[in-house]
Amino acid sequence: MPTPQRLRIATINANGIRAAYRRGMADWLGSRDVDILAIQEVRASTEDLEELLGPEWNILHDAASAKGRAGVAIASRDKAHIHRVAIGEDDFDTAGRWLEADYEIGGRVITVVSAYVHSGEADTPKQVEKYAFLDAMERRLPEIAAHSEFAVVLGDLNVGHRTLDIKNWKGNVKRAGFLPDERAYFDRFVGAEDADDYNAGGGLGWVDVGRKWAGEADGPYTWWSWRGKAFDNDSGWRIDYQLATKALADTVVDYAVDRAATYDARFSDHTPVVADYQLP
Repeated sequence: MPTPQRLRIATINANGIRAAYRRGMADWLGSRDVDILAIQEVRASTEDLEELLGPEWNILHDAASAKGRAGVAIASRDKAHIHRVAIGEDDFDTAGRWLEADYEIGGRVITVVSAYVHSGEADTPKQVEKYAFLDAMERRLPEIAAHSEFAVVLGDLNVGHRTLDIKNWKGNVKRAGFLPDERAYFDRFVGAEDADDYNAGGGLGWVDVGRKWAGEADGPYTWWSWRGKAFDNDSGWRIDYQLATKALADTVVDYAVDRAATYDARFSDHTPVVADYQLP
């Protein structure tokens, strides 16, 4: 019988990877023994990524159309078997926001996606663009699941699904990131919270690994404003996800939100989200 293989997968919105490295991202990454790392808001060139991460990493990078904006990447110890970019219709610019890669691990194909959903802004064209992306994502998720039994969508999805996911949810019900229509997409991805099969194969069959691990508890949050005392007061949002197919989610043996010890120790306004999968 094959020996189970432990796979550590992490995601981080770096908020500009060059700035993150100046603030200490290398120390975090060097201490975590990550196998696959999804990065959002790279905001740098592929050459920058290669120089910062070093030769031990195999890097896939999809930059945004506008220089210095967005950008998603996947860094891995092993090379990807194949990768794909873009999501949605040909005339919908998703550059720098969606990157898929297939890895052959232990005789299985593991599909990993680094995703960066638009932040949006209620009642503006920015929100229309965000909904278009979420529509495309909703169409793509079943295709990914059909392609690979073991798949995970990682990243800053810019939506707090439930009231547990935002400290001050009552004050944000009319703001992008917690609008009812946005949250309804996640009802469809993982099931509605009042459904019997919520986060256990409901909806499109995907599982919010963070919520499954934390249970019915506030947070743990993954983003805090740089301003004021949001971080010190833990007044945050849980908007960075690992959404896994049920088959992969069932193999999770550890999950962590690597919140910095102090405000000054942060290297991004987001924090890394790390999960260990024990592949059969």
